[in-house]
Amino acid sequence: MSDDWRKDRIGSALRGENPTVLRRLQAGFAAIGDVQFLPGYAVLLADDPSVQRLSELPRSKRLTFLSDMDRLGEAVERACQGLDPSFRRVNLEILGNTDPFLHAHVWPRFAWEPTELIDKPVWLYPRERWTDTGFALGPQHHALREAIGGELDRLTPARQP
Repeated sequence: MSDDWRKDRIGSALRGENPTVLRRLQAGFAAIGDVQFLPGYAVLLADDPSVQRLSELPRSKRLTFLSDMDRLGEAVERACQGLDPSFRRVNLEILGNTDPFLHAHVWPRFAWEPTELIDKPVWLYPRERWTDTGFALGPQHHALREAIGGELDRLTPARQP
């Protein structure tokens, strides 16, 4: 599969072609991040590529998106707690400064992070962390993907008949 999905992350998710998608949620897609220098990094992609801001969604869909963000955050937290005893917390962010579509970042944070960065925003990590192929998403992250996906399944609200 080519990397064309990167140019249209939401459209490719809607077509079932985005390999980072973990699960379809109510208002979007839970996806594992392209880089994993903080193992468990995930992104919630809104399911409408034309929506750029949370405020563009009708109130009910807005609340559903935020609920999905909470669910993904809890799934990452549970998965990371089970895989790394140094897990500390998750940071949830909706920024929208670079990509022109609504999405939320879920960043796990760990006690082993560099002292100068442990209490700082993830965005202050050196650029090399973001581009180092050693941190690129790959087959070595299969267990992490499975753990987060499994937690999402456990957190799925039961559907009423």
